[in-house]
Amino acid sequence: MAALPENTSAATPAAMAGAQKPLIDLILDTLDDAKAEETVSVDIAGKSSLADHMIVTSGRSQRHVGAVADQIITALRESGYGKPRVEGLPHCDWVLVDAGDVILHIF
Repeated sequence: MAALPENTSAATPAAMAGAQKPLIDLILDTLDDAKAEETVSVDIAGKSSLADHMIVTSGRSQRHVGAVADQIITALRESGYGKPRVEGLPHCDWVLVDAGDVILHIF
């Protein structure tokens, strides 16, 4: 019976915590995966005390806007950024996601 090597490491969430993707990159990649349209990212670091980045994007319908918002919320939670503050999700005509350093507007 062969012994397993001593130095094996699995990619656990705790092990990957140090390699966390930057918040702005995570959100932009998730928007791209969700097929959000006309995405514009504005760097407001040093210009506003609210956030470092503001992103404005569009969905094709109210259902798509809601789906994009849900994907962003899920991606933030799974990546260890916690639960963002969200406004407008019940109606989905305009959703604001406040992720701390990034504020996202989905129209």
